Amino acid sequence: MKKRVSTRRLASITPLLAGALVMMAAGARAAAVTEKLVIIQNGETIGSVTGTTDGKSVTVDYYVDDNGRGPKHKEALTIGAGDIPTNWTVAGTSLMGGGVNESFIWEGGQASWASQADKGTVPAPKAPLYVVNDDSPWALGVYARALLKAPGNSLPLLPAGSMRLVKVKTTTVGQGKDAVALTLYRIEGVNLEPDYVLLDKAGRLFATFGGHQLAIRQGYEKEAHAIQSLGAEVARSLARDRQKALAHRYNQPVRIRNVHVFDPRTGTLGAASTVVVLRDRVTAVIPSDQDPVTGNGATPDDQVIVDGQGGTLMPGLHDMHSHTTLDSGLFYLAAGVTETRDMGNDNAFLQDLMPRIEAGELAGPRITPNGFLEGRSPYSARFGIIPATVADAVKAVDWYADRGYFQIKIYNSMTPDWVRPIADEAHKRGLTVTGHVPAFDTPDRVIRDGYSEITHINQLMLGWLLKPEEDTRTPLRLTAMARAADLDLNSAPVQATVKLMVDGHIAHDPTAVILERLMLSRAGVTPPGDVDYLDNMPIGYQRYRKRTFVPLKSPADDQAYVKAFAKVLETLKLLHDKGIRLLPGTDDVTGFTVHRELELYTLAGISAAEALRLGTLSPEEYMGHGDIGTVERGKVADLVLLAGDPTKDIRAIKKARLVMKGGAIYYPSEIYQSLSIKPFADAPPVTAPKAADGPGDSLGAPGLFGGGHDDDMGD
Repeated sequence: MKKRVSTRRLASITPLLAGALVMMAAGARAAAVTEKLVIIQNGETIGSVTGTTDGKSVTVDYYVDDNGRGPKHKEALTIGAGDIPTNWTVAGTSLMGGGVNESFIWEGGQASWASQADKGTVPAPKAPLYVVNDDSPWALGVYARALLKAPGNSLPLLPAGSMRLVKVKTTTVGQGKDAVALTLYRIEGVNLEPDYVLLDKAGRLFATFGGHQLAIRQGYEKEAHAIQSLGAEVARSLARDRQKALAHRYNQPVRIRNVHVFDPRTGTLGAASTVVVLRDRVTAVIPSDQDPVTGNGATPDDQVIVDGQGGTLMPGLHDMHSHTTLDSGLFYLAAGVTETRDMGNDNAFLQDLMPRIEAGELAGPRITPNGFLEGRSPYSARFGIIPATVADAVKAVDWYADRGYFQIKIYNSMTPDWVRPIADEAHKRGLTVTGHVPAFDTPDRVIRDGYSEITHINQLMLGWLLKPEEDTRTPLRLTAMARAADLDLNSAPVQATVKLMVDGHIAHDPTAVILERLMLSRAGVTPPGDVDYLDNMPIGYQRYRKRTFVPLKSPADDQAYVKAFAKVLETLKLLHDKGIRLLPGTDDVTGFTVHRELELYTLAGISAAEALRLGTLSPEEYMGHGDIGTVERGKVADLVLLAGDPTKDIRAIKKARLVMKGGAIYYPSEIYQSLSIKPFADAPPVTAPKAADGPGDSLGAPGLFGGGHDDDMGD
């Protein structure tokens, strides 16, 4: 028989119980854990991410200020079974100040989400792993913990795609009592490049890294260099393995038959021809009906035979405004881009990377480097060299000149009065000068002070749009472009600058594609420049591209940007008609934007053949590379095989079938499969002799990776 408790005793217990509950609640609140990571780029702190975990609830504060730009938002999420979030909200601003208001929730057997890119509701008996569109480094830790508990460390994603976690290695960071045992993981399947995370034994996020940016646990900033060295090591290992698998090399001649060769000097396609290449040089260009080897249908047993099937063979494309990454090489080659001009980088990284590409260890286009000089300000870009004095700036010019850099590039925060002494020293050392127009300076003055080129069409046009006191170190250098909607190109300021450029033979690197991307991208809509390729891309990249970058307060703002970009195209045509050399560049690394840059020139009224010349031979002439840029005997065999005729439809350049660079053959279809991208064109029929020194008898069989990831690379 149970003993009854008297109401008097219960009354005496209740206050004690209530007090205990209060103490327990206070203890629960005290158990909340706050973790902070510092975001470092090229040795300088540019932001932070702070996460506070209270039971299953997490709040995140993310802040980046890099060269006047950066996401700034707050997140809230609840962690459910399997460490998969059951709700997740993000509110704030993105890279250029565009608004962010994203949400995901799973309840009642349904998953619903809304982001800049998309929204929807789907049945879901259990919580799916939602991939955040406007995420932060914190999200990578969330994904990694969920994937660790998933079968095969892989999960399908909402709204689409899949994500996989690969254990790379274990390591220890720090010394003595500060030493932390960590495990390094690679996250694949969502973005163009893999993400890397370091988790401690408790599964807490210690660091994330990629490119030149690192997020590392506060208090361990002194270990940033060690972490970045680790990142470089594992990323290079993956890149080396991919290069070994994707670069096909042969000692025998490669005979590319049944092709029409594009001549950028005349802008025409030739009659059906055979082009012969031995290693990295063209040895013959022969009319098909005069080909002594395959003209009669014979198949030699000592050569590699490529059937071009009546397609176009043209010189490789050139990106005149790149910022090279370790992963950019394969993207460029798959797009038919065989040479780039690097417009500013981490100097140690680039000096290490270039010889590795030249030696064939890593995949990538040929790189012509420019030396980056920035001034010191709260808005400074964090790479290249930031001199403290004008004397230091002159010494920096000498540092670049001694290492064979092509030009000096000057950036936003440079003191205007330093431009002339920098340019004078550059000219003494045989370098020319290009770059942004520094804040509170003008295009006309930088030309007079020694520029031989201006980069970015907005940097040029802002000289006609801004007031002298307005600061282009901020996002104003983009948002002020809305004023171009009503710009009169016949006005005196415009015509004065154009005359200076004509008289001084000043070139221009427009990067119109990046202006289109920033000015015309809208939430939930595929941008006009992305319609031909976006559906083939990994889901994370697809969704990132469907966003609004600029603040839009009204429909009038929207229309102002649309009209202003039309004026950008008019300006391109004006410059070209005046004989000003256009240097097609992108400020991007995917190669897809090179295609769009040239396409934009045609939309501006420049012929497709002329746009192709600007993207192939013209950059080589500008930089004095006499053995590149045409398909002729003795020239470097940097070549692209297309199925269509780009002189009739410039978009034919978007479907490369075969690319040659540095004596290696690459198949874009194979590259794209390895990068989780659906290929755009198949490989041509290729037959190699039995005794060939290469990866196999038939090079033309796509599917090197079986249509999936390179599962064991870099482990």
